[in-house]
Amino acid sequence: MKISEIDLGTEWAAKGRAHLEVELVFGESTATSASATSPLKLLTPCSRGKSVWAYASNFGGGLVAGDETRLDLRVGPEARCFIGTQASTKVYRNPLQLPCSHTTQAVLERGSLLVFAPDAVQAFAGSSYRQRQEFHLANGAGLVLVDWFTSGRAARGERWAFDTFQSRNDVFVDGQRVFVDSILLGAEDGALRSMHRTGRFNCFAMVLVLGQMLREQAAALAGEISSRSIERNGALVCSASVVAEGTVLRVGGEDVEAVGREIKRHLKFVGEFLGDDPWARKW
Repeated sequence: MKISEIDLGTEWAAKGRAHLEVELVFGESTATSASATSPLKLLTPCSRGKSVWAYASNFGGGLVAGDETRLDLRVGPEARCFIGTQASTKVYRNPLQLPCSHTTQAVLERGSLLVFAPDAVQAFAGSSYRQRQEFHLANGAGLVLVDWFTSGRAARGERWAFDTFQSRNDVFVDGQRVFVDSILLGAEDGALRSMHRTGRFNCFAMVLVLGQMLREQAAALAGEISSRSIERNGALVCSASVVAEGTVLRVGGEDVEAVGREIKRHLKFVGEFLGDDPWARKW
């Protein structure tokens, strides 16, 4: 499947566009096409090797009112790619309630691997943000997906003070939807920080390990979490569920850094597939 074959609807109007294609060339993953338009930036410090590494960023360090960005990604047969961000995705306050969103469309051909692990989204007080991501996998492809967000600038007293946060992830294998994860937090439904909503936690994360090539790692993740004892009122809470061809891990934590460490600990194995640890350094 090509990116052009996906029904993109009105999302083509995105103001910041980035495009990346990765192919296996003479036995090495290679970035064969890469581009970006303001306010989106795409850096490829490792454009050829066992895997291609790319980092998305925004001019100004985040999304301002009215920014609508989009990333189109294709990983060719047997190629491997890591996608991250330079830092957390900051969503600045939006007093006029203009649209502010990001869309990702990724196509993974047979035998390819994508590790899609951006830093957390940090929505400031008064901001509104919508994110939609779709991953289309051919049979035999593998996907590691990290999607996480924080309470905002908690150190400045901005805990769960944004207006709206919405994120949806859809994963398709051979054209069939096998996984959906959707969350919507809106201040109009009541205080976000109430005990029945976010409570004491300052960060939530979802990690998906899916695909035939990652079957062993997904099973190990589910087994480790299921064998853990449950700590009452713990500062870090984890759960894992088996899904079609993989495992989904969910983490809630009082400390953002602790959640980040937990994610990286469970994803140590990706270094073997990528040729290096993507979290050891940014460049």
